[in-house]
Amino acid sequence: MKRVLLTGGTGFVGQNIVERLSGVHEVVSIGSSEWDLREQSQCEQLLESIKPDVIVHAAGAVGGIGANKINPGKFLYENLVMGTNLIHASMANDISKFILLGTVCSYPKFCDVPFKEDDLWKGYPEETNAPYGIAKKTLMKMIETYHKQYGFNGINLIPANMYGPYDHFNLTSSHVIPALIMKVDQAISNKQGTITLWGTGTPSREFLFASDCADAIALAIEKEAPPAPINIGTGQETKISELASMIGEMMGFEGEFIYDTSKPDGQPRRSLDVSRSKEVLGFEAQTSLRSGLKVTIDWYLQNKNGEENE
Repeated sequence: MKRVLLTGGTGFVGQNIVERLSGVHEVVSIGSSEWDLREQSQCEQLLESIKPDVIVHAAGAVGGIGANKINPGKFLYENLVMGTNLIHASMANDISKFILLGTVCSYPKFCDVPFKEDDLWKGYPEETNAPYGIAKKTLMKMIETYHKQYGFNGINLIPANMYGPYDHFNLTSSHVIPALIMKVDQAISNKQGTITLWGTGTPSREFLFASDCADAIALAIEKEAPPAPINIGTGQETKISELASMIGEMMGFEGEFIYDTSKPDGQPRRSLDVSRSKEVLGFEAQTSLRSGLKVTIDWYLQNKNGEENE
């Protein structure tokens, strides 16, 4: 059993990681209200206090297309400075393993599909998500260079678009799946015949159930891996229009989806080559999109009053 320090432990992904690792490892989960990772001194004090064997860095300032358009500077600065502070402090304190949760937003906007890890630096990310993606990509490179210069043991995981229980349901800042679930639920409650969505509906995304990502992290804790990036996903892509129809059908919405083409689509396609994760970690995602959506929708309906009041 290892002592695992999990940053972002009170967030959506963090809570799923806690559920997966608890009982297997001693998990110390922290949130931003306890420790400000933007301050180098706080990172030093944190590691001195916890003395972890492994750090899983899941904390991040993140959101959907709307949130990225409003907060590009915040997302670039906060993700970059939190990560650089924690990586440097981990190296200085001889932490045995550091696992970074990166983002698929780091890939070039026009990248060959499926995305291969070796293509990460072959172009500029999609403009809306670029500040967030560049920050995370810089942290991946920092881990690689610290490994080369100092022997730092870091693993870079790049998950597909994640969803699942504990997600942040807010129409202004949510990712696509929680936003769609909320829109459909509100349309049913208000007896609306139509739902308007951003963009054309033609872009595709690859969706990863959060508990599957937690499984990959559990494997990364146990296995040795190089600092080169490792995609974590299903290898399957779904068009936004198909996703909307699936969620509408599962929730009982009988109306029509209308697409506001004046709004941005984001990256045209996202799908990952997941062969490296299978080879290096022995990881394969176990949850189908429909199965994961059912669990997520059920969780939302049971908890929506608390979500809507946040």
